[in-house]
Amino acid sequence: MAPTTETAEGVPTARIVLLTLAAGQFLMALDSSVMNVSIATVAEDVGTTVTGVQGAITAYTLVMAMFMVPGGKVGALIGRRRAFVIGCVVYGCGSLTTALSPDLTVLLIGWSFLEGIGAALILPAIVALVAGNFATERRPAAYGLVAAAGAVAIAVGPLIGGVATTYFSWRWVFAGEVLMVLGILALARRITDAPVAERPRVDLVGALLSALGLGTFVYGVLRSDEWGWFQPKPDAPSWLGVSLVVWLMLAGLLLVWLFLRWETRRVEQRREPLVDPAMLQNKQLTGGLTMFFFQYLVQMGVFFVVPLYLSVALGLSALRTGARLLPLSATLLAAAVLIPRYLPHVSPRRVVRLGITALFGGAVVLMAALDVDAGAEIVTIPLLLIGLGMGALASQLGSVTVSAVPEAESAEVGGVQNSVTNLGASIGTALAGSILIAVMTTSFITDVEQNPAIPAEVKSQATVELESGVPFLSDAQLKSALDEADTSEELARATLDANEEARVEGLRAALAILAFAALLALFFTSRIPRTQPGSAGP
Repeated sequence: MAPTTETAEGVPTARIVLLTLAAGQFLMALDSSVMNVSIATVAEDVGTTVTGVQGAITAYTLVMAMFMVPGGKVGALIGRRRAFVIGCVVYGCGSLTTALSPDLTVLLIGWSFLEGIGAALILPAIVALVAGNFATERRPAAYGLVAAAGAVAIAVGPLIGGVATTYFSWRWVFAGEVLMVLGILALARRITDAPVAERPRVDLVGALLSALGLGTFVYGVLRSDEWGWFQPKPDAPSWLGVSLVVWLMLAGLLLVWLFLRWETRRVEQRREPLVDPAMLQNKQLTGGLTMFFFQYLVQMGVFFVVPLYLSVALGLSALRTGARLLPLSATLLAAAVLIPRYLPHVSPRRVVRLGITALFGGAVVLMAALDVDAGAEIVTIPLLLIGLGMGALASQLGSVTVSAVPEAESAEVGGVQNSVTNLGASIGTALAGSILIAVMTTSFITDVEQNPAIPAEVKSQATVELESGVPFLSDAQLKSALDEADTSEELARATLDANEEARVEGLRAALAILAFAALLALFFTSRIPRTQPGSAGP
């Protein structure tokens, strides 16, 4: 077992270590949200389309999904601190490349590939390093702060991106990431790590199967908005009349099954596996992983829906949108820090259930408050509840998963854990987006068909042209398009009213599916332990 920083060098060093690891988590999460408000600007600057930049974001997610499990094993082979440092160097090179990118190709190399590889090394190492640097009773607080740093990055990302794009350049965000990496590297020498006792051969076949399986599944999920979940959208690829999304997800699941069979065979042959399948029979570990999956599904779904409502439906700027998300950060940090500090022996299961309930309550309150006449203020109370739920979960889940296995396996657990969170985040965003567009399309076409002010030929044309989905447009964007089409004032007004009502219906439906997911998660909380790791209390 690695010596803990707290006993080896004292509390000041422990705080530096925690700051370093939290900064690493913040940096990894920042890329997931900081550029969403600047996609059009980035596309114009590097001479590509919005679709091209969205493809780069998709590729970044895919690279992380594919290499997260092998990245966790690398930490076990060469040392967690070394993997963390190497990952930071690779990530920093990717950020610098992105900041200087003249075109989409270089952007893909820097942002999607190098940063994705760096993140796949850093994130599993963070999980293992918290376990190695903090005593068992201190881990819930440490994991809570690290997880909170990542969630706060997602919340403030649009604000940071908006400030940079509005007053400077989007490139300054990535230049700032380079400086942050240098700061992390300077502090990383204070992190302790257990020496690597042996260097077994790397399971290349397992690494390939896990990468292909997770990558194929996540790619299918990410393409669901464009291709359709089951029924293929017009001009979307399909096979046997079924959307290619279904076949990609099935192929991904088959490859993951083959990966687990291969790993079982290696264990039977007494050879080093990439991930020991026996870990997945651990009730506490699978309970923690399930909660991580649902947390990130709901969390990223909310971070998709709320900014859409604020920035598109209400027309707020990136700065004002980011500012409206700050209440979530406040309760998130408060719960993540204060629960372990003042309730160190509280039941993890109870806290997790309360956290899931807060996520559910926040989604329901926001869904009920949404209306065509509602303003930005309606998101405050729901975001406070959602932040409270996220903070409560962050304060417990990291410790729950790592304490379920021997510390020597913490790096592998980190890889699996981050794969699960990546999967949950991808499905949450895709599911919320798909439900939103599907309900919005149905509502819009129904309103158009029932409106006597709209001519019959326009109704027929709208039904055909909008079959693949109504775009989520602001009133200003739609009005501009209607003006260009020289639409009559009466028809334009009817179209704007239908779009406004359809937007609200779509947002409500997306929040309803997220609330349902949170409610479903409650049925799996029985796998979370009743007592804190290392505690004999009730």
